[in-house]
Amino acid sequence: MKIGVVGTGQVGSATAYAMALTGTATEIILLDHDPALARAQAEDIAHAVPFASATRVAAGDWRDLAGAGIVIIAAGVPQEPGETRLDLLGRNAEVFRAVITRILDAAPDAILLVASNPVDVMTQVATRLSGLPPARVIGSGTILDTARFRWLLGQYLGIAPQSVHAYVLGEHGDSEVLAWSSARAGGVALASFAAQVGAPITAAVRETIDAGVRRAAYTIIEGKGATWYGIGAGLARVASAIARDERAVFSVSIATPEIEGVTDVALSVPRVVGRAGVLADLLPELDPAEHAALRASAELLRDLADGVPL
Repeated sequence: MKIGVVGTGQVGSATAYAMALTGTATEIILLDHDPALARAQAEDIAHAVPFASATRVAAGDWRDLAGAGIVIIAAGVPQEPGETRLDLLGRNAEVFRAVITRILDAAPDAILLVASNPVDVMTQVATRLSGLPPARVIGSGTILDTARFRWLLGQYLGIAPQSVHAYVLGEHGDSEVLAWSSARAGGVALASFAAQVGAPITAAVRETIDAGVRRAAYTIIEGKGATWYGIGAGLARVASAIARDERAVFSVSIATPEIEGVTDVALSVPRVVGRAGVLADLLPELDPAEHAALRASAELLRDLADGVPL
């Protein structure tokens, strides 16, 4: 499958690099408003390919997206001093308006995979601008938060994170909800597994892990300015599931008709992802506090999206 990447900064290039090394795509086309950057990133990544796969990597223009099955959107503008979040969203909406029109002119059958932040609102914006079914406009959502949650639980329990099944729901941001109630390890309820291995999940442990998930981005940004490896790997993994029609489950964000009584809002819950995009939505078992927190997250996101001028 041909995959396009629009926006070749740190996130876009990390995603293309991960896809090239894993052989996710037969061909990867990189585009950027700065063609020299796209060309440099493409050549650098292409020089890594002989060590790992047969993927073809090149910079291109909009016409080169023809036939792409997936286009990853990692484009956007930075926030300026004194600018409100809604002002920034409005400017990014204008970027998306131009980008999405050109993508769909070249590749009308592509699935859009949105990486630009704030990703849930930009996924809602992309859905409204494109007119595509929500199942074909997928935001990276909380895939990275979920990975952080599983990694921290695995570290505490002394097991591989791949053996932990736990999700972060709602916003990719401060209102996100760690679904402790439905978390499992090795197919066993989390509390039971933890007790059996002598590592009980106390209130203090929950607080530490919760903070580790929520504060991870801030810690990384403080140290190096931005995050890109984790989300790049996550986007590559979702792209692989689409390309190979895996029907794998990820906590990705799409415009959702209703959740917790909140209508028409883009946010993350576990979803089945395959060649046609999102095939089904799932909702883990939640306790009353988690239900309330998910509703609050949904309301926050709906209000933000509704305030973006289109």
